Amino acid sequence: MKKTLLISEIFPPIHGGSGRWFWELYSRLPRDEYVIIAGQSDNTERFDTTHDLNVERINLSSNSWGIKSLTGLRFYWQTFWRLKKAIKQHKITAIHCGRCLPEGVMGWLLSLFTGIPFLCYVHGEDVETASTSRELSWLVSNVLKHAKTLVSNSQNTANILIERWQADKEKIAILNPGCDTTKFIPAALDTNIKKSLGWENKKVILTVGRLQERKGHDMMIKALPKIKEKHPDVLYAIVGNGEEKPALKKLISELQLTDSVLFHAEISDDEMIQCYQQCDVFILPNRTVGNDIEGFGMVLVEAQSCEKPVIAGDSGGTAETMLLNETGYIVDCTNSAMISAKINTLLNTPELINTMGINARKHVVNTLDWQAHSLKAKTLFNDIHKAS
Repeated sequence: MKKTLLISEIFPPIHGGSGRWFWELYSRLPRDEYVIIAGQSDNTERFDTTHDLNVERINLSSNSWGIKSLTGLRFYWQTFWRLKKAIKQHKITAIHCGRCLPEGVMGWLLSLFTGIPFLCYVHGEDVETASTSRELSWLVSNVLKHAKTLVSNSQNTANILIERWQADKEKIAILNPGCDTTKFIPAALDTNIKKSLGWENKKVILTVGRLQERKGHDMMIKALPKIKEKHPDVLYAIVGNGEEKPALKKLISELQLTDSVLFHAEISDDEMIQCYQQCDVFILPNRTVGNDIEGFGMVLVEAQSCEKPVIAGDSGGTAETMLLNETGYIVDCTNSAMISAKINTLLNTPELINTMGINARKHVVNTLDWQAHSLKAKTLFNDIHKAS
C-alpha cells in the first residue's frame, strides 16, 4: 500500500500561509495514506485533539539551517534519525517536504539513504531568501536537483525556479493555494460584530499577515493621512503578529494615527473570517525586500471569497490570485501616494466595491476552491507513486 510522509515545520496551530495550505490540502486526502510530521508550538497538543489526521510532532526549528555550524549539523543529524524511524514504522513510500529548507534537505538525505522519492513544495520567498547565502544556495540546488517533483505555488515561483535556479521545468507542477469557499463566505454588515472588533462606524481597510517588512504594513500606514483627508472615519485593521510590530507602532505614533490603526494579534479562525466579512477593502501592500518576496498571497484569495475587492503590491505572485481590475488591483506599494489614491477611488465608489466583491467571490469559487485543488493534488501525488 502506498503511504506518504509530509514533513512541515509550519502546520496548524502554528500560523502561516503554507501551514494553512497543507492543512486544507491534506485534510481532504485519505487518512490511511498520509502521515504528517509537523513542528511544535505551545498549543499543538490541544489542537491535535480536535482533528483525526495522523500527525506526529517533533522539533523542526533550528537557529541554523546550514551545515557548516555545529547547531545546523546537530539539527539535521537528530531530525534525520527521527524521520528515518518514522519511515520504517509507517512503511512510507513517498516523502513530501513543506519547503526546501529545512524540510527539503531532510527529504534529500532520506531519499539518498532509503531510495524513497521526495516531492518538495516551493513558495518563492524561500528560494529567494536562500539565494543570498552560498551555503544555503548549495543546499537548495541539491534539493531542486534530486526532488522527483517540485510543487510551485504560482507561475511566478515556477519562473524563478527555471530562470534563476536552472530547475528542470519538466518536473515543476503548479498548485496554487486555495480557499474553503464554504467557510470563507460573504456576510451582511453586522454592527454588533463591528462593535466587538472595535470597528464601529468605521470604513475598514484590512490586512491579514505576519508583521514582516515585505508585507508592507508601513506603507499602508504612511498612506493613511491622505486617505483620512477624504475619509476621516477610516480605520486600518491589522490581523497578525511579528517582528515589525514595534517599528509599526512607532510609525503610527509619529504620524499621530493611534486612533486610526488597530492591531488584532491573537484571534480565532472564526474571528478572522468575521474580519474579512466586515471590512470594506482588503490590502496586502507587499513589496520585494532584498530577495524576500510574496510567493502567492493566500489571504487575497480568502478576502475575495468573502466578496471583498483586493489590492496587492506589484511583487511576487500576487497578481495570480485575482482577475486584474475586475476583482482587485495591483499597485506599486513602495509608493504610499499610489496606495492612498487607489483606496480613495474604491471608498468613493461603494457600487464599485460591491461589483468587484461579487466578481471576486465568483472567481474564487470557480478557480481557487480547495476541493478542486485537492483533486488535482491527489492526481499529481498518484502519478509520483506510479513513476517511482
